[in-house]
Amino acid sequence: NNRTTMGAKSAAIAVIAGAAGASAFMGASPLNVQSNRRAGSVRAGRTSSLKMAHKFEAGRKMRVAVVGGGPAGACAAEIFAQEKNMETYMFERKMDNCKPCGGAIPLCMIDEFKLPEKIVDRKVTKMLMISPTGIEVPIGQTLKPDEYIGMTRREVVDAYLRDRAIEFGAVSINGLVTDIITPADNSPTAPYTIKYSNYDGKKTGTPEELEVDMVIGADGANSRVAKAIDAGEYNYAIAFQERIKIDDEKMAFYENLAEMYVGDDVSPDFYGWVFPKYDHVGVGTGTVVNRPAIKQYQTAIRERAGKKIEGGKIIKVEAHPIPEHYRPKRVLNRVALVGDAAGYVTKCSGEGIYFAAKSGRMAAEAMVKLSKGGSMLPTQMEIEDAYLSPYDRAYGPTYAVLDILQQLFYRSNPAREAFVAMCASEYVQQVTFDSYLYKKVTSGGPLEDLKLLVGTVKNLMYQNSRSDVPKDRTFSNPVESLARLGTPK
Repeated sequence: NNRTTMGAKSAAIAVIAGAAGASAFMGASPLNVQSNRRAGSVRAGRTSSLKMAHKFEAGRKMRVAVVGGGPAGACAAEIFAQEKNMETYMFERKMDNCKPCGGAIPLCMIDEFKLPEKIVDRKVTKMLMISPTGIEVPIGQTLKPDEYIGMTRREVVDAYLRDRAIEFGAVSINGLVTDIITPADNSPTAPYTIKYSNYDGKKTGTPEELEVDMVIGADGANSRVAKAIDAGEYNYAIAFQERIKIDDEKMAFYENLAEMYVGDDVSPDFYGWVFPKYDHVGVGTGTVVNRPAIKQYQTAIRERAGKKIEGGKIIKVEAHPIPEHYRPKRVLNRVALVGDAAGYVTKCSGEGIYFAAKSGRMAAEAMVKLSKGGSMLPTQMEIEDAYLSPYDRAYGPTYAVLDILQQLFYRSNPAREAFVAMCASEYVQQVTFDSYLYKKVTSGGPLEDLKLLVGTVKNLMYQNSRSDVPKDRTFSNPVESLARLGTPK
């Protein structure tokens, strides 16, 4: 979201997958088709043909409720708070929330969101991709001296972004939103009523309510805002992570190294990870198609890591749902969903932190501009055109590429072996890191892309012919989850 992990909203496979897929498997047209399909689907839910904003005449400053204080909500609140004719209220129940997340952020996010380096626990410059048969492929040799993937802890990043929004003037409410009363008949001017329990640092919340004029839903995969606007359901993954404290000698091995393990033993449709943090490692995995077996997969990733984390002490266990695709509806009237609530987590990689922060900022910037200094209430169509359309144009190709790679490389152990082998290509690494670090789908040109495509097809054929690659285990799973791997129902 998220953000990815799967909870590891990870750097690495995101990195590799993004590049190879972008360059080799498609070109512009399939991506554009996919992006346009997404854009078309969100607009199908429009309830009003009104294009023009309505004058705000409530006799007070315009109020905005930002529900959720993670990267998406905090970055939205920061933008709204800078508009002097708006009052911004940011709701967050758990101010010290430690979301199970790989915590990887791309280099461009540091500059774009003006993040201090102190929030980065580790600067990862080396990675190991480890195949089902144990083949290790090191990646990272194409990185420039000043390039790295930032490994963070969500409780640190989220707190920094929230505090900055508060400094700009956002009112932070330590509360749980329990209901959102929407205007009757989707009135374009009537307020929303936010009902919430105000904890204010106490164990028991006090029921309160607040009238607002616009709402940002940044409250994650189980979004109450999404339910209030009947935004529709989406399939989700379970991310599971253990924070493990290992001795200094073992920690030195992970000083600037992250590991990604693939194989149906650690996940039938994702990957397992060992990511370095400040004074411990995050060890986890995730799955959609066999969620009941998540602890079995977690045991397997610990076993695969083996002696490198042996003797470590588990200091925290975390689990969280991660969305698999966009919500059917992301905007209704004056409510906009962002981050995990909107479904902005990439397949294959599970990355979501950057997309959460970016979507929160883009939605807020669009709605502030449309409000014309807090004097006009924007319509649904205006918000869709000013927020959703630019977002889908910018990032639709990335989601499309990683969706295809998910289906291609995570469907069997031979395919996973081919995936790891492909990562040994310096060209793949170069294009991939460029794509991940700077959030732009890049390519080395048609000839290089063709070479990669041909090589990958040959490798897939070879891996399928190997007798030493373990066969995938069988398991029962919910019918709706089969779609993740493109399996017919």
